[in-house]
Amino acid sequence: MRRFGLIGFPLSHSFSKKFFSEKFEKENTLDCLYENFPISAINQFPELLQQHLDLQGINVTIPFKKAIIPYLSSISPVVEAIGACNCIQIREGALIGHNTDVVGFRQSLLPFLQPHHQQALVLGTGGASAAVVYVLKQLSISYLLVSRSTERDTIAYQDLTQSILAEHTLIINTTPLGTFPQVDDCPPIPYDLLTPLHHLYDLVYNPAETRFIKMGKEKGASFQNGWEMLIEQANESWRIWNS
Repeated sequence: MRRFGLIGFPLSHSFSKKFFSEKFEKENTLDCLYENFPISAINQFPELLQQHLDLQGINVTIPFKKAIIPYLSSISPVVEAIGACNCIQIREGALIGHNTDVVGFRQSLLPFLQPHHQQALVLGTGGASAAVVYVLKQLSISYLLVSRSTERDTIAYQDLTQSILAEHTLIINTTPLGTFPQVDDCPPIPYDLLTPLHHLYDLVYNPAETRFIKMGKEKGASFQNGWEMLIEQANESWRIWNS
């Protein structure tokens, strides 16, 4: 039996277990199993490996995407660049760290990009933000990081002006604001300045239509949520584990 799994905490609403279990059933892959491994602290990870010596691949979610790195045998150039790992390939005892969020974000964004999407606002500065910024650099799209306070390389939400919104027609929410059950929350941007030229990408996928998306939709902006990114990154994990 080939065993795969997900580490993180909590894992009560895990996408990965449902996705892979349904994938194995649909494709009649009888020799594979995917399990959730909720661990409350990263120092529990070595014990988990000892308990499941047949593990061949692991997905990593919040809050361990950065904390897992010291436990890895080697890391991909992407993980080194953004400092976050969400996929581990286990080969002959070696733990190789990858980041499939980058592939997931890029592949899901490309169909929505228009020629005028030359500059982006990236809302939030966490681990997901790093993957987004990596892709924007690949696509030669300049960006501004936006957070609650002004710091080096980051502007505050209250500093967003009409001219900034007019120039930055791609807006990506990498924060958890608006995630179920706090569905009334949204990043505090000036939604009244949005236009049909704007494209809003919310990495949140539950609910499918967040308040961030709804308010952009009212102004005629195009939009997408994080569902396709999840699908793409999961498929990329599977490709890595079978390479």
